[in-house]
Amino acid sequence: MSIARSVLRQDWVLAVALAFFVGVTVWFGRSIRDFLIPSGPDISVPSLVGQTEDDALHEATRLNLRASVIAHTASDQFPKGLVISQEPGAGTPVREGRQISLVVSTGVQIFAMPDLRYETLREVGLDLSQQKLTLGKTKTVPNDDVPAGGVVAQDPPPGASVRVGTVVNLELSAGPPANIKAPSFVNLDIDDARDLATRSRVRIGQVVWTPLGFYGPARGVVVRQRPAPGTELSPDERVSLQVSAGPREAGYLVRQVHARASVPSTGDVSQVRLEVQDDTGTWNLFNGFAHACEKFDFDVTVIGTAELYMYVNNELVSSNKLGVEPPQEEDQSQRPRPAATPKPKP
Repeated sequence: MSIARSVLRQDWVLAVALAFFVGVTVWFGRSIRDFLIPSGPDISVPSLVGQTEDDALHEATRLNLRASVIAHTASDQFPKGLVISQEPGAGTPVREGRQISLVVSTGVQIFAMPDLRYETLREVGLDLSQQKLTLGKTKTVPNDDVPAGGVVAQDPPPGASVRVGTVVNLELSAGPPANIKAPSFVNLDIDDARDLATRSRVRIGQVVWTPLGFYGPARGVVVRQRPAPGTELSPDERVSLQVSAGPREAGYLVRQVHARASVPSTGDVSQVRLEVQDDTGTWNLFNGFAHACEKFDFDVTVIGTAELYMYVNNELVSSNKLGVEPPQEEDQSQRPRPAATPKPKP
């Protein structure tokens, strides 16, 4: 009797456990289904593209959908604040509570094209990436002034109005030829010296007009050069010339200098002033508005000791020496020509 009662009790416990397991399984399955597929009839996703952000969010809420903005991006087609795209797309059947992801326009972004001249392709890549511009075609052109691989010209040009995604085409320098030797410019007229430099593909650097006294060479005659004739020049090296200011000329040295300056990369547009100070006083080389990273390239004539200053929004940001008046090494004052020594009679 006890054995039969024990068997009946075990059967009852097993049945209860089985019923509990089945109930839990059914409840869990329904919970998962309700979580993944909310109950309720299908809703057709409305078209939210072209609506303002607020209107799109209100329309989604009205239909028991959840809308959220996942990104903002520039657009040439949609004004600022309008929905550019949505996911799921309009007309897609969904359940109540489904999330609709929206991308909203920040409008057309127009800004000044940065100045890429003299930069390497690596520097160009960084600038274009920062401004969200696209590198287009590049071609190599002969150029003796810009080091090999540097930007000679760009399209669009510096300062032009561009927008995100604008394609930028570049001309890159092939660089000056290697293994050029400095020709002899001494005793040539300065114009002839410049012609010889052009033919030799040598770049003239600083030209110093020097008063050499009463018996100095004629005005414009080259009296000294650096580096010396025959010196092998590096691709970016220039030959500096000392030129006679002419007989009876005395006073300060006059320099013709090639000067470059670049606006710092702070802000978009700044008030820039390039000021030259030499022995004649102080004068402006440039005074106006310029874009960040814009580059200036000038041929400047200065007298005596000179320096170039750059002011941005009336604050001094850089200074560069253009030349220093050397100490007087010899007496170059006008004096009578010495009497010729009489030739001995035969």
